[in-house]
Parts: sequence; C-alpha cells; structure tokens
Amino acid sequence: MTLFRFPPPGRQVFIQGFLAAYRRTSLQQALRVGVTRVPAAVLRDEMLRYAPADGLQALQIRGIRDETVFATPSLLREAPGLLGYYRLLLGISQKSFYTTKTGLSIFRSMEDRQVVGPTAKEQLDYLCQQINLALRDLVVALPADSLPDDIEQLPLLTLGAQADGAWRGQIGQKATANVFEAMVVIISDHKGQDMVRTGSSVTVQNSAGRVVTLALAPDPDVVIRETVNGQSVYKAAIEIKGGTDYANLHNRVGEAEKSHQKARADGARDCWTVISLDRADIAKLKQESPSTREWFDLNEVVEMDGPSWDRLVNVTITAMGI
Repeated sequence: MTLFRFPPPGRQVFIQGFLAAYRRTSLQQALRVGVTRVPAAVLRDEMLRYAPADGLQALQIRGIRDETVFATPSLLREAPGLLGYYRLLLGISQKSFYTTKTGLSIFRSMEDRQVVGPTAKEQLDYLCQQINLALRDLVVALPADSLPDDIEQLPLLTLGAQADGAWRGQIGQKATANVFEAMVVIISDHKGQDMVRTGSSVTVQNSAGRVVTLALAPDPDVVIRETVNGQSVYKAAIEIKGGTDYANLHNRVGEAEKSHQKARADGARDCWTVISLDRADIAKLKQESPSTREWFDLNEVVEMDGPSWDRLVNVTITAMGI
C-alpha cells in the first residue's frame, strides 16, 4: 500500500506538446532560426527604422539583442509565427490580441498557420512600428537588472495561461462528446433502427409523429428541438462542464448559467446542467444557476450508471417524446 498518491501526468504531457509547437514557431528558439534567414545588414537597418531609439538603447545597456524585443518586417515575413512571440512578450491573450477592435485580426494567420495574408503583408511595416512602441513601453517599465531574464521568461508565463485554457477546452470537448454519445444510447435503446444519425445529431420521429432532434451545438453544448407545425420548438438546452477540480466548481456553474440565460432568450423551454457533483452543495448550485432545472453528475452520466443516469434517461425520453 502506497502512503502518497499523485495525480497522473496527463496535463503536463498535454502542455509539453503545446509548448513544443510554440518552440518551433513563436518562442526564442524560433526567433533564432528566423534571424538566420534575414541578412544582418537588413536586420540592422530595419531595427533603426522601426524600433524606438530609447528602446534600443535600453537593450544595448543590458547586452540584449534587438530582435528579442523588437519586430521588423523582414523578420516577420521570414518567420510569421514570431508575431506570437511578441504578443506573448506583451502578455496579451490571442482572444484579446486578434480582434476587429484592435485591428489585428488580419494578422491571425501569421501565428496560427505561419502565413502572411495579402492584406497583412500590406500592413506589415505599420504593424512593426506600432507593436514596437508597445514593446518599448514594456522594456522601459521593467527593472534593468532583471531585464534579460524577464524578456526570456515573461512569454512563457503568458503561454502557460494559454496552454491551461487549451487543456481545459479539450477536457470540455471530451466531456461533451461523451455525454452526447450517452444520450444517443438512450435514444437508440428506444427507437432502434428508426434513428437517423449524422456526425453531430440524431433525429427520430417521436410518439406524436413529430420530428425531434438531439444535436451538438456551440452554445449550449447539446440541444433538443422538435418540429411542430413547421416550426422548430426548443425543448431543452444541455450545458456540459468537463472539469472535475472542486476549486473551480462555482466558476463552471456560473458559466453554465450564462449559457442557459442565452438559451432561455432563444426560446429554450428547459435547461439541464451536466457537471461533476462531487462534494457539491446542490442548494447552493441552484442559487448560482437558477435557470438549471435538472442537475446531473458527469461521472454517472459518462459511466451510464447511478441516480443521475437514471434521471437523464427519463427526462431525455420525456423531452424527445419517445
């Protein structure tokens, strides 16, 4: 019998893969490769043209290479993914950086696919001028003594938050897929060969002779809709939260409530939440998500066993009219 128990290393294995991809395209390892593709004279000339003089001076005092902080058009043309490096250095998430509000959405393909699109290519010089002003403000605000370490490590901290979001996202996607497949089993058990299945939906004719569909959706995660007199009736909105850490339970419930409020506004008659209920105070959860009428434990649903599963079977049959 072991005295101590540690969680499996799955999260770190996922994050290592995430980090490895960014090493190739958007971290200092990629920066060093990109520099070798641009002639030294061109890089030096562009630094003088596009980087603020006081920012370059601050780097020179600490013996820091210019390109580790400031971007140039030639460097970004040769290694487009390095725009992600400068974004990470600034500490800005992709969601906040690549938006129409910032005007930077046209550059998204540079980080995602290492491609400079036609519109982005026309704006590359101006992009370097503007992002270098922001980077100059960062450099002069940081302590001079720790500047080399800060420049190396700050992008990793920003990337860590991004990797954590990606990890949570794939947990949610897996949970949604598992719950959807469990609900498909419920329908299959009752309708058998009469069920029409696509990749993301199941359609049957219910006991009233009407077409009813269970489908994956962007928000909420799963929906049940019935066609009545040619109109689509939104029978149920099912929000699925895949995280299992108790510390973030109430955050997940809050996210579910936001989704359900949107569903209610879209005409949903009923809202269900599938979530890990381990150690949960149901009375408190009901206060935090008053839109949720039915609560189901994620583990019981995925394992298709237990009170939550039995209740999900009953409400699914009722909602679909089968």
